[in-house]
Amino acid sequence: MKRKNLIAALLFCAAPMMAQNADPVIMKIAGKPVLRSEFEYSYNKNNSEGVIDKKNIDEYVDLFINYKLKVQAALDEQLDTLSSYQQEFRQYRDQQIKPAIVTDADVEEEAHRIYDAEVKRIGPDGLLQVAHVFVRLSPDADKQTEAEKKQRIDSIYNAIKKGADFNDMASKKSDDGAAAAKGGVIGWISHGQTFEEFDKAAYALKNGEMSEPVLSPVGWHIIKAIDRKMLEPYDSLRQNIMTFIERRNIRDRIADRKVEKEVEASNGQMTPQQVMDKHAAELQAKDPELDNLVREYHDGLLMFEISSRMVWDKAAKDEEGLNAFFKKNRKKYKWDEPRFKGMVYHVKDQKDVKNVAKCVKGLKFADWNEKLRSTFNGDSIIRIRVEKGLFKKGDNAIVDSLVFKVKNVEVKKNADYPIDAIYGKKLKAPKEMSDVRNLVLEDYQTTLEKEWVEALRRKYTVEVYPDIIATVNKH
Repeated sequence: MKRKNLIAALLFCAAPMMAQNADPVIMKIAGKPVLRSEFEYSYNKNNSEGVIDKKNIDEYVDLFINYKLKVQAALDEQLDTLSSYQQEFRQYRDQQIKPAIVTDADVEEEAHRIYDAEVKRIGPDGLLQVAHVFVRLSPDADKQTEAEKKQRIDSIYNAIKKGADFNDMASKKSDDGAAAAKGGVIGWISHGQTFEEFDKAAYALKNGEMSEPVLSPVGWHIIKAIDRKMLEPYDSLRQNIMTFIERRNIRDRIADRKVEKEVEASNGQMTPQQVMDKHAAELQAKDPELDNLVREYHDGLLMFEISSRMVWDKAAKDEEGLNAFFKKNRKKYKWDEPRFKGMVYHVKDQKDVKNVAKCVKGLKFADWNEKLRSTFNGDSIIRIRVEKGLFKKGDNAIVDSLVFKVKNVEVKKNADYPIDAIYGKKLKAPKEMSDVRNLVLEDYQTTLEKEWVEALRRKYTVEVYPDIIATVNKH
């Protein structure tokens, strides 16, 4: 008996250990454990079918470590405390959480509420199926037009009274094209869905009866009552209501109401955001997939913010650094063919050809636009048209003809500015950083990121467990 008790006790103690080892720690970043499930989620998502640059697991380990190091750096900078970050993160997280807050019973209750509200709105008079012949009349029509429209509707009405078929007359004479295509039939209406004058006249009719011409704010109507009914039972409309709930995203409103009730029940102890935080914690604890999704967005936002600060925005604003990087790596930036750095301009007066060139001579290329604008197009009279940039062969017909000496180029003349000219230099290779700024910026960002990651690896401890790495997607 003692032996059995001992085995039972050992099994009891081993159970939580086995459960814990079901998702072992695969690495530690700055002392913080990363579970295998998180790594697997990230690896599988970023190396799924359709991904061009797939990585094997060993290759991905380094990428994942760099990612987690950046997240840790962002946490150390307390970027997760920024109100802008918290707002964006919670907005996304709550979108994932809200559907899970709403139960099937909640949706069923909402569907009944919608049905009951519709029954109340329709009222005891029920639904009425009607058709009409319509003659449009604008509210601001003059007296003559009013008289003509009245004569037209009366003519149609008298013809029907004398035996003409209502549906045929509606098809041929009505200004309501959609209804005319169906013999004048509008469909089922209820009180409050149409103009008051139309509503009153329609509900006064018995089935099969036709009204005299009725004037509404949009024109004249001859109305025919076809049939009446009350709203169908809930069960027969349930599926339509459920579809309406999904298409209108009413689940979010249900969730919001449930959160409001929880806030009220807390007697001021909780805010709506605290209630959502509570639900998020509970749901993430139960659903690993949701937990990974929310963590991915949380960390992704942090990595984006700190990468912008340390690499992307930093490089884009560092003109001195960009220029120094270009000078150091100038030989790397070559063109396969020459470029023309300058402008193509079009003027009305031959004198302005020299005036334009003289205007920008000696100025930095970046300052040309403002100088030309203030000199030649400063008032309401536009004297010149300018296209400024770095042109390669094929970009501009005039440059092709005058600079690159391409034969038989078709140049379209501007009738208002018939004189074409160019000013600038033909370059065999980039002379300034600005000539290849995008390429330099991309390379400079890559360099800054590499240096940053190296610094992070020196700053934080990284422990990787190869035996656990080997079990990824194999357990």
